[in-house]
Amino acid sequence: MASLVIAGPREEKYRSDCRVSLELKESGGLTVDIQSKIEKMYGDAIQVLATEVLAGLGVKHAKIILEDTGALPFALAARIETAVKRADPKLAKCYLPERIYDTREISAKGRFRRSRLYIPGNHPHLLINAGLYKADGVIFDLEDSVAPTEKDAARIMVRNALRSVDFNGAECMVRINPFPLGEEDLEVIVPQYVQLVMIPKCERAEDVLAVDRKIESILKNEKIKHQVLLMPVIESALGVLNAYEITTSSENVVAVTMGLEDYTADIGVERTAEGKESAWAQGYVLNAAKAARIQALDTVYSDVNDYEGLLKSTQNSKSLGFEGKGCIHPRQIPVVHQGFAPSDREIEKAQRIVLAYEEAEAKGKGVVALNSKMIDMPVVKRALYTVDSALSLGLIKKQWRDTHES
Repeated sequence: MASLVIAGPREEKYRSDCRVSLELKESGGLTVDIQSKIEKMYGDAIQVLATEVLAGLGVKHAKIILEDTGALPFALAARIETAVKRADPKLAKCYLPERIYDTREISAKGRFRRSRLYIPGNHPHLLINAGLYKADGVIFDLEDSVAPTEKDAARIMVRNALRSVDFNGAECMVRINPFPLGEEDLEVIVPQYVQLVMIPKCERAEDVLAVDRKIESILKNEKIKHQVLLMPVIESALGVLNAYEITTSSENVVAVTMGLEDYTADIGVERTAEGKESAWAQGYVLNAAKAARIQALDTVYSDVNDYEGLLKSTQNSKSLGFEGKGCIHPRQIPVVHQGFAPSDREIEKAQRIVLAYEEAEAKGKGVVALNSKMIDMPVVKRALYTVDSALSLGLIKKQWRDTHES
């Protein structure tokens, strides 16, 4: 009972965080020692929060040292709860901070997913700014970017962030760990109305269905009406060969992507900038996605300082049929958006097709024609997507129909 446990980073360089040293005791009440540069301003508030969290977890006797570097309440609460649960692994209670921002909106299946920003789930200083960069989606990563010893801490931190941080309209995604550890992730994050779950190292349809069933069970037990969308991540040769089976396994699957570092390791080659070693696999997965009528999203570009290379890679992804790309640094987001932006020529052509489609619908015609040429529905859908993309990027005005010359 008297062993010392620690939660939080040891390095002072991590701002907006804290390190908690906790020792549970049999008696003596609560002793909270706050070490912070802002103690004079916020020491009392930190004291009150620490006491509240400990009481909520049922802790009556403990000595706790808080080494604070400007952590927000949700992060302080997460570090304290992590420390308590490390001291008492059987503790079932949790402390949920007040819900400040509502993330209960169900995400649209066909929404734009041009950019998705990966954020390590155990770094609150990155979580609090995630919504500032205008990515289409933010991924709170509980898998590869989190050390095995910190999985518990990241899970609680992401849970609290989903309740406390404004993500500025970005789609809230969580990359869980593979099962069985991923089941613990889902138990914690699904009740917080996460919008999309990324399923790593997906090799079979059953990998998707197991996650789908677990989510459904959690929602039912918690009496929550909410839809959680799914994005399988294919990272092996077997996963590639089963891509169509994976992408059609559940109606909740809305997109698919690849993890090329793991894929190239699986086939025994090094990943290169040219990507010749993975071209066939990416094409296969892309076609599986198109056949399943879901989005195919490209993987990340690992050189965060090579903006020209990123732009070329993104433009190449667009030309192949991909609809989005992963980002590992905020500075990559505007470059990715630029790469996926439609050209003036593409916008002009799409507008003409959309106007022709709307005119045909208004007249009750079953055939869409432009300049005496028939336009198939897949072309119309692509045109609608292009116009929507141009609108979202501010390349055309909402009233474009009023000024467009048909």
